[in-house]
Amino acid sequence: MKYDIFFSISQTPVDGSLPSENTMFGNFLDQVQVADELGYGTAWIAESHLSSQVQKTHKNPVIPHWQGEVGLNCNFLNLATHVFHRTQQIEVGSAIMNIVCMGGPIAQAERIASFLAIHGLSAEEKRRIHVGFSAGRFEFMNRASGIGPRNAVEEAAWPALRGKVFEEASEIFLRALRGDTFSSEDITPTFLRKETFWKEEQWDAVAKIHGGNPTEIQIPNRWNFETLKIIPQDWRRELLQLVIGSHSPHVQLAVNAIAPVQVFNLSITQPEKIEATHERMTEHYHADGGPWQRSYMPRTTFVFLNEEAGLSPEERSKAAHQEARKALTAYWTALQGTIDPNRIEQAASNALIGNAEEVAAQARARFHPDDRLMLWFDFFNHDNERVMRNMRAFKERVAPLLEAQ
Repeated sequence: MKYDIFFSISQTPVDGSLPSENTMFGNFLDQVQVADELGYGTAWIAESHLSSQVQKTHKNPVIPHWQGEVGLNCNFLNLATHVFHRTQQIEVGSAIMNIVCMGGPIAQAERIASFLAIHGLSAEEKRRIHVGFSAGRFEFMNRASGIGPRNAVEEAAWPALRGKVFEEASEIFLRALRGDTFSSEDITPTFLRKETFWKEEQWDAVAKIHGGNPTEIQIPNRWNFETLKIIPQDWRRELLQLVIGSHSPHVQLAVNAIAPVQVFNLSITQPEKIEATHERMTEHYHADGGPWQRSYMPRTTFVFLNEEAGLSPEERSKAAHQEARKALTAYWTALQGTIDPNRIEQAASNALIGNAEEVAAQARARFHPDDRLMLWFDFFNHDNERVMRNMRAFKERVAPLLEAQ
Protein backbone atom coordinates (compact mmCIF):
# COMPACT_ATOMS: atom_id res chain seq x y z
CA MET A 1 0.00 0.00 0.00
CA LYS A 2 0.92 3.64 -0.42
CA TYR A 3 0.15 6.27 2.19
CA ASP A 4 -0.99 9.86 1.72
CA ILE A 5 -2.37 12.19 4.36
CA PHE A 6 -5.34 14.56 4.36
CA PHE A 7 -5.40 17.91 6.18
CA SER A 8 -8.76 19.57 6.80
CA ILE A 9 -7.61 22.81 8.51
CA SER A 10 -11.17 23.03 9.87
CA GLN A 11 -11.87 25.46 12.68
CA THR A 12 -14.37 23.45 14.72
CA PRO A 13 -15.05 23.55 18.46
CA VAL A 14 -13.43 20.81 20.51
CA ASP A 15 -14.39 20.52 24.20
CA GLY A 16 -16.18 23.85 23.92
CA SER A 17 -13.22 25.85 22.62
CA LEU A 18 -12.59 27.24 19.14
CA PRO A 19 -8.94 27.38 18.01
CA SER A 20 -7.66 30.53 16.37
CA GLU A 21 -6.98 30.71 12.64
CA ASN A 22 -3.27 31.21 13.33
CA THR A 23 -3.26 28.06 15.47
CA MET A 24 -4.87 26.02 12.71
CA PHE A 25 -2.42 27.13 10.02
CA GLY A 26 0.49 26.70 12.42
CA ASN A 27 -0.65 23.18 13.28
CA PHE A 28 -0.93 22.33 9.60
CA LEU A 29 2.62 23.44 8.84
CA ASP A 30 3.94 21.48 11.83
CA GLN A 31 2.08 18.38 10.71
CA VAL A 32 3.04 18.55 7.05
CA GLN A 33 6.72 18.75 7.98
CA VAL A 34 6.34 15.64 10.12
CA ALA A 35 4.47 13.92 7.27
CA ASP A 36 7.39 14.73 4.99
CA GLU A 37 9.94 13.34 7.45
CA LEU A 38 7.89 10.15 7.82
CA GLY A 39 7.68 9.58 4.09
CA TYR A 40 4.00 10.13 3.35
CA GLY A 41 3.51 10.52 -0.40
CA THR A 42 1.11 13.44 -0.85
CA ALA A 43 -0.31 16.04 1.52
CA TRP A 44 -3.91 16.56 0.42
CA ILE A 45 -5.27 19.89 1.63
CA ALA A 46 -8.97 20.71 1.94
CA GLU A 47 -10.04 23.88 0.14
CA SER A 48 -13.07 25.92 1.10
CA HIS A 49 -14.45 29.42 0.58
CA LEU A 50 -16.35 31.92 2.71
CA SER A 51 -17.60 31.61 6.26
CA SER A 52 -19.77 28.60 7.00
CA GLN A 53 -20.76 30.32 10.25
CA VAL A 54 -22.20 33.31 8.40
CA GLN A 55 -24.02 31.14 5.85
CA LYS A 56 -26.19 29.86 8.69
CA THR A 57 -28.00 33.24 8.54
CA HIS A 58 -29.00 32.67 4.88
CA LYS A 59 -32.62 32.01 3.90
CA ASN A 60 -31.65 28.48 2.90
CA PRO A 61 -28.47 27.58 4.80
CA VAL A 62 -26.61 24.59 3.41
CA ILE A 63 -25.16 23.37 6.72
CA PRO A 64 -27.30 25.08 9.39
CA HIS A 65 -25.90 23.07 12.32
CA TRP A 66 -22.18 23.39 11.61
CA GLN A 67 -20.15 25.06 14.35
CA GLY A 68 -16.96 26.92 13.41
CA GLU A 69 -15.59 27.00 9.88
CA VAL A 70 -15.64 24.05 7.48
CA GLY A 71 -12.15 24.98 6.33
CA LEU A 72 -9.79 27.93 6.40
CA ASN A 73 -7.78 27.27 3.25
CA CYS A 74 -9.18 29.27 0.33
CA ASN A 75 -5.97 29.22 -1.76
CA PHE A 76 -4.45 25.79 -2.30
CA LEU A 77 -1.67 27.08 -4.55
CA ASN A 78 -0.49 29.57 -1.93
CA LEU A 79 -0.30 26.84 0.70
CA ALA A 80 1.48 24.54 -1.77
CA THR A 81 4.26 27.12 -2.09
CA HIS A 82 4.81 27.08 1.67
CA VAL A 83 4.71 23.28 1.83
CA PHE A 84 7.32 22.89 -0.91
CA HIS A 85 9.50 25.49 0.79
CA ARG A 86 9.43 23.69 4.16
CA THR A 87 9.69 20.07 2.99
CA GLN A 88 11.97 17.83 0.93
CA GLN A 89 9.96 15.06 -0.72
CA ILE A 90 6.22 15.21 -0.09
CA GLU A 91 3.91 16.26 -2.93
CA VAL A 92 0.80 18.42 -2.51
CA GLY A 93 -2.82 17.92 -3.55
CA SER A 94 -6.05 19.91 -3.42
CA ALA A 95 -9.01 18.14 -1.86
CA ILE A 96 -10.84 19.67 -3.55
CA MET A 97 -10.49 22.78 -5.73
CA ASN A 98 -13.87 24.18 -6.75
CA ILE A 99 -13.49 25.16 -10.43
CA VAL A 100 -17.01 26.58 -10.65
CA CYS A 101 -16.79 29.43 -8.15
CA MET A 102 -14.33 32.25 -7.42
CA GLY A 103 -13.56 33.10 -11.02
CA GLY A 104 -14.58 29.85 -12.66
CA PRO A 105 -12.66 27.36 -14.79
CA ILE A 106 -10.64 29.76 -16.92
CA ALA A 107 -9.31 31.68 -13.93
CA GLN A 108 -8.47 28.48 -12.06
CA ALA A 109 -6.63 27.03 -15.07
CA GLU A 110 -4.57 30.19 -15.48
CA ARG A 111 -3.63 30.22 -11.78
CA ILE A 112 -2.41 26.64 -12.02
CA ALA A 113 -0.37 27.38 -15.15
CA SER A 114 1.17 30.42 -13.47
CA PHE A 115 2.06 28.44 -10.34
CA LEU A 116 3.68 25.62 -12.31
CA ALA A 117 5.63 28.01 -14.52
CA ILE A 118 7.46 29.16 -11.38
CA HIS A 119 7.48 25.85 -9.53
CA GLY A 120 9.09 24.06 -12.47
CA LEU A 121 11.84 26.58 -13.24
CA SER A 122 14.48 24.28 -11.78
CA ALA A 123 15.14 21.23 -13.94
CA GLU A 124 15.76 19.32 -10.70
CA GLU A 125 12.20 19.91 -9.49
CA LYS A 126 10.27 16.63 -9.62
CA ARG A 127 7.49 17.17 -7.09
CA ARG A 128 3.99 17.46 -8.52
CA ILE A 129 0.81 19.18 -7.50
CA HIS A 130 -2.25 16.93 -7.61
CA VAL A 131 -5.21 19.12 -8.49
CA GLY A 132 -8.38 17.48 -7.26
CA PHE A 133 -11.27 19.44 -8.76
CA SER A 134 -15.04 19.42 -8.46
CA ALA A 135 -18.12 21.65 -8.35
CA GLY A 136 -17.85 21.98 -4.57
CA ARG A 137 -20.17 20.39 -2.06
CA PHE A 138 -21.58 23.50 -0.37
CA GLU A 139 -23.67 25.60 -2.71
CA PHE A 140 -23.44 28.85 -0.75
CA MET A 141 -19.90 29.24 -2.09
CA ASN A 142 -21.10 28.94 -5.69
CA ARG A 143 -24.06 31.27 -5.18
CA ALA A 144 -21.68 34.04 -4.16
CA SER A 145 -20.01 33.66 -7.57
CA GLY A 146 -23.31 33.93 -9.43
CA ILE A 147 -23.65 30.21 -10.04
CA GLY A 148 -27.31 29.36 -9.65
CA PRO A 149 -30.58 29.06 -11.57
CA ARG A 150 -31.13 31.84 -14.11
CA ASN A 151 -34.80 31.20 -14.89
CA ALA A 152 -37.77 29.05 -13.88
CA VAL A 153 -36.68 26.06 -15.96
CA GLU A 154 -33.21 26.06 -14.40
CA GLU A 155 -34.73 26.50 -10.94
CA ALA A 156 -36.84 23.37 -11.37
CA ALA A 157 -33.96 21.44 -12.93
CA TRP A 158 -31.21 22.67 -10.63
CA PRO A 159 -30.48 19.46 -8.65
CA ALA A 160 -29.62 17.76 -11.97
CA LEU A 161 -28.42 20.86 -13.80
CA ARG A 162 -25.70 21.51 -11.20
CA GLY A 163 -23.86 18.47 -12.53
CA LYS A 164 -24.21 19.73 -16.09
CA VAL A 165 -22.70 23.07 -15.07
CA PHE A 166 -19.72 21.17 -13.66
CA GLU A 167 -19.37 19.23 -16.94
CA GLU A 168 -19.19 22.48 -18.86
CA ALA A 169 -16.66 23.90 -16.39
CA SER A 170 -14.54 20.73 -16.56
CA GLU A 171 -14.26 20.85 -20.34
CA ILE A 172 -13.26 24.52 -20.28
CA PHE A 173 -10.78 23.93 -17.44
CA LEU A 174 -9.06 20.96 -19.07
CA ARG A 175 -8.90 22.46 -22.55
CA ALA A 176 -7.39 25.65 -21.14
CA LEU A 177 -4.73 23.66 -19.26
CA ARG A 178 -4.03 21.60 -22.38
CA GLY A 179 -3.12 24.81 -24.17
CA ASP A 180 -6.06 25.00 -26.57
CA THR A 181 -7.11 28.15 -28.35
CA PHE A 182 -10.91 28.03 -28.16
CA SER A 183 -14.14 29.90 -27.51
CA SER A 184 -17.35 29.01 -25.71
CA GLU A 185 -18.81 28.03 -29.09
CA ASP A 186 -16.37 25.09 -29.10
CA ILE A 187 -17.71 23.71 -25.80
CA THR A 188 -20.14 20.78 -25.82
CA PRO A 189 -23.70 22.16 -25.55
CA THR A 190 -25.76 21.31 -22.48
CA PHE A 191 -29.05 19.44 -22.86
CA LEU A 192 -31.56 18.23 -20.30
CA ARG A 193 -33.32 14.97 -21.09
CA LYS A 194 -35.47 12.54 -19.16
CA GLU A 195 -32.43 10.39 -18.39
CA THR A 196 -30.69 13.42 -16.82
CA PHE A 197 -32.96 13.15 -13.79
CA TRP A 198 -33.20 10.60 -11.00
CA LYS A 199 -36.97 10.46 -11.24
CA GLU A 200 -39.26 10.77 -14.24
CA GLU A 201 -41.57 13.18 -12.40
CA GLN A 202 -38.66 15.62 -12.01
CA TRP A 203 -38.25 15.73 -15.79
CA ASP A 204 -42.02 16.07 -16.21
CA ALA A 205 -42.05 19.13 -13.93
CA VAL A 206 -39.21 20.77 -15.86
CA ALA A 207 -40.81 19.98 -19.23
CA LYS A 208 -44.10 21.47 -18.05
CA ILE A 209 -42.44 24.75 -17.08
CA HIS A 210 -40.59 24.81 -20.40
CA GLY A 211 -43.81 24.25 -22.32
CA GLY A 212 -44.67 22.07 -25.26
CA ASN A 213 -43.73 18.41 -25.27
CA PRO A 214 -39.90 18.49 -25.42
CA THR A 215 -37.70 15.43 -25.70
CA GLU A 216 -34.75 17.62 -24.72
CA ILE A 217 -34.12 21.16 -23.51
CA GLN A 218 -30.95 23.03 -24.45
CA ILE A 219 -29.47 25.15 -21.67
CA PRO A 220 -27.46 28.23 -22.71
CA ASN A 221 -23.75 28.24 -21.86
CA ARG A 222 -22.87 29.29 -18.34
CA TRP A 223 -19.56 30.79 -19.52
CA ASN A 224 -19.55 32.84 -22.72
CA PHE A 225 -16.26 34.02 -24.17
CA GLU A 226 -14.58 34.79 -27.46
CA THR A 227 -11.46 32.95 -28.62
CA LEU A 228 -8.84 32.76 -25.87
CA LYS A 229 -5.75 30.94 -24.73
CA ILE A 230 -4.43 31.09 -21.19
CA ILE A 231 -0.93 32.21 -20.31
CA PRO A 232 1.68 31.20 -19.44
CA GLN A 233 1.97 28.28 -21.86
CA ASP A 234 5.54 27.05 -21.48
CA TRP A 235 5.25 25.15 -18.22
CA ARG A 236 6.09 21.58 -17.31
CA ARG A 237 2.86 19.63 -17.58
CA GLU A 238 4.45 16.53 -16.06
CA LEU A 239 4.34 18.38 -12.72
CA LEU A 240 0.53 18.44 -12.81
CA GLN A 241 -1.70 15.51 -11.96
CA LEU A 242 -5.45 16.03 -12.34
CA VAL A 243 -8.00 14.20 -10.18
CA ILE A 244 -11.77 14.59 -10.58
CA GLY A 245 -14.15 14.62 -7.65
CA SER A 246 -17.09 12.95 -9.38
CA HIS A 247 -18.43 9.42 -9.43
CA SER A 248 -20.45 10.02 -12.59
CA PRO A 249 -19.22 7.50 -15.19
CA HIS A 250 -20.21 9.90 -17.95
CA VAL A 251 -18.11 12.73 -16.50
CA GLN A 252 -15.13 10.48 -15.81
CA LEU A 253 -15.08 9.35 -19.42
CA ALA A 254 -15.65 12.85 -20.78
CA VAL A 255 -12.68 14.37 -18.95
CA ASN A 256 -10.42 11.46 -19.89
CA ALA A 257 -11.18 12.14 -23.54
CA ILE A 258 -9.21 15.37 -23.00
CA ALA A 259 -6.42 14.54 -20.51
CA PRO A 260 -5.33 11.88 -17.98
CA VAL A 261 -7.65 12.52 -15.04
CA GLN A 262 -7.59 10.28 -11.99
CA VAL A 263 -10.55 9.87 -9.61
CA PHE A 264 -11.33 10.86 -6.04
CA ASN A 265 -13.47 8.83 -3.70
CA LEU A 266 -14.94 9.66 -0.32
CA SER A 267 -14.74 7.68 2.90
CA ILE A 268 -18.43 6.87 2.37
CA THR A 269 -18.04 5.48 -1.16
CA GLN A 270 -19.43 1.95 -1.41
CA PRO A 271 -16.92 -0.83 -2.26
CA GLU A 272 -18.88 -1.90 -5.35
CA LYS A 273 -18.66 1.63 -6.74
CA ILE A 274 -14.92 1.64 -6.08
CA GLU A 275 -14.43 -1.57 -8.05
CA ALA A 276 -16.70 -0.45 -10.88
CA THR A 277 -14.63 2.72 -11.20
CA HIS A 278 -11.39 0.74 -11.41
CA GLU A 279 -12.86 -1.44 -14.14
CA ARG A 280 -14.12 1.58 -16.08
CA MET A 281 -10.88 3.52 -15.78
CA THR A 282 -8.78 0.51 -16.78
CA GLU A 283 -10.48 0.80 -20.16
CA HIS A 284 -10.96 4.55 -20.48
CA TYR A 285 -8.06 6.28 -18.68
CA HIS A 286 -6.42 8.69 -21.13
CA ALA A 287 -3.55 7.01 -22.98
CA ASP A 288 -1.11 9.81 -22.13
CA GLY A 289 -1.32 8.73 -18.48
CA GLY A 290 -0.18 5.17 -19.16
CA PRO A 291 -2.00 2.08 -17.85
CA TRP A 292 -4.51 2.64 -15.05
CA GLN A 293 -3.32 1.70 -11.55
CA ARG A 294 -5.34 1.24 -8.36
CA SER A 295 -3.26 3.92 -6.68
CA TYR A 296 -4.73 6.46 -9.11
CA MET A 297 -7.85 6.52 -6.93
CA PRO A 298 -6.77 7.36 -3.37
CA ARG A 299 -8.96 5.75 -0.70
CA THR A 300 -9.99 8.31 1.90
CA THR A 301 -10.35 6.96 5.43
CA PHE A 302 -10.67 8.35 8.94
CA VAL A 303 -7.97 7.10 11.32
CA PHE A 304 -8.63 6.86 15.05
CA LEU A 305 -5.40 5.29 16.23
CA ASN A 306 -4.29 5.05 19.83
CA GLU A 307 -0.71 4.02 20.56
CA GLU A 308 -0.32 6.29 23.55
CA ALA A 309 2.34 5.39 26.12
CA GLY A 310 1.37 3.85 29.41
CA LEU A 311 -1.71 2.01 28.12
CA SER A 312 -2.24 -1.68 27.50
CA PRO A 313 -3.36 -2.81 24.01
CA GLU A 314 -6.88 -3.26 25.36
CA GLU A 315 -6.90 0.23 26.90
CA ARG A 316 -5.63 1.72 23.64
CA SER A 317 -8.39 -0.02 21.72
CA LYS A 318 -11.08 1.21 24.10
CA ALA A 319 -9.76 4.77 24.04
CA ALA A 320 -9.60 4.81 20.22
CA HIS A 321 -13.23 3.71 19.96
CA GLN A 322 -14.28 6.40 22.41
CA GLU A 323 -12.40 9.01 20.36
CA ALA A 324 -14.03 7.78 17.15
CA ARG A 325 -17.52 7.82 18.63
CA LYS A 326 -17.07 11.37 19.90
CA ALA A 327 -15.74 12.70 16.58
CA LEU A 328 -18.29 10.96 14.38
CA THR A 329 -21.16 12.06 16.62
CA ALA A 330 -19.99 15.66 16.35
CA TYR A 331 -19.75 15.27 12.58
CA TRP A 332 -23.25 13.86 12.29
CA THR A 333 -24.66 16.65 14.48
CA ALA A 334 -22.96 19.25 12.29
CA LEU A 335 -24.34 17.75 9.07
CA GLN A 336 -27.76 16.81 10.42
CA GLY A 337 -30.36 17.12 7.70
CA THR A 338 -27.77 17.46 4.91
CA ILE A 339 -26.60 13.87 4.51
CA ASP A 340 -28.19 10.44 4.73
CA PRO A 341 -27.55 8.96 8.22
CA ASN A 342 -26.76 5.65 6.52
CA ARG A 343 -23.82 7.33 4.82
CA ILE A 344 -22.48 8.44 8.18
CA GLU A 345 -22.71 4.83 9.33
CA GLN A 346 -20.83 3.85 6.17
CA ALA A 347 -18.11 6.36 7.06
CA ALA A 348 -17.82 4.87 10.55
CA SER A 349 -17.57 1.34 9.18
CA ASN A 350 -14.84 2.47 6.76
CA ALA A 351 -12.82 4.19 9.50
CA LEU A 352 -9.70 2.59 10.94
CA ILE A 353 -10.20 2.42 14.70
CA GLY A 354 -8.12 0.88 17.46
CA ASN A 355 -4.55 0.10 18.46
CA ALA A 356 -1.86 -0.54 15.85
CA GLU A 357 -2.60 -4.25 15.46
CA GLU A 358 -6.35 -3.63 15.07
CA VAL A 359 -5.89 -0.80 12.57
CA ALA A 360 -3.51 -2.94 10.50
CA ALA A 361 -5.98 -5.84 10.51
CA GLN A 362 -8.85 -3.58 9.45
CA ALA A 363 -6.82 -2.01 6.64
CA ARG A 364 -5.71 -5.43 5.43
CA ALA A 365 -9.32 -6.63 5.33
CA ARG A 366 -10.80 -3.56 3.63
CA PHE A 367 -8.19 -2.45 1.15
CA HIS A 368 -6.35 -3.99 -1.77
CA PRO A 369 -2.55 -4.30 -1.35
CA ASP A 370 -2.11 -1.90 -4.29
CA ASP A 371 -4.46 0.75 -2.89
CA ARG A 372 -3.29 4.20 -1.90
CA LEU A 373 -4.73 5.35 1.41
CA MET A 374 -5.50 9.01 2.09
CA LEU A 375 -5.35 8.99 5.89
CA TRP A 376 -7.32 11.59 7.83
CA PHE A 377 -5.81 12.02 11.32
CA ASP A 378 -7.00 15.53 12.24
CA PHE A 379 -10.73 14.78 11.96
CA PHE A 380 -12.32 16.92 14.70
CA ASN A 381 -8.98 16.81 16.52
CA HIS A 382 -7.01 20.01 17.17
CA ASP A 383 -4.47 18.44 19.54
CA ASN A 384 -1.42 19.15 17.38
CA GLU A 385 1.01 16.94 19.29
CA ARG A 386 -1.43 14.03 19.41
CA VAL A 387 -2.16 14.25 15.67
CA MET A 388 1.58 14.10 14.95
CA ARG A 389 2.04 11.16 17.31
CA ASN A 390 -0.74 9.33 15.49
CA MET A 391 0.86 10.08 12.12
CA ARG A 392 4.14 8.69 13.41
CA ALA A 393 2.52 5.64 15.01
CA PHE A 394 0.82 4.72 11.75
CA LYS A 395 4.04 4.84 9.73
CA GLU A 396 6.20 3.20 12.38
CA ARG A 397 3.81 0.62 13.84
CA VAL A 398 0.90 0.05 11.46
CA ALA A 399 2.59 0.28 8.04
CA PRO A 400 5.22 -2.38 8.85
CA LEU A 401 2.43 -4.81 9.77
CA LEU A 402 0.71 -4.13 6.45
CA GLU A 403 3.91 -4.47 4.46
CA ALA A 404 4.60 -7.83 6.13
CA GLN A 405 1.33 -9.34 4.86
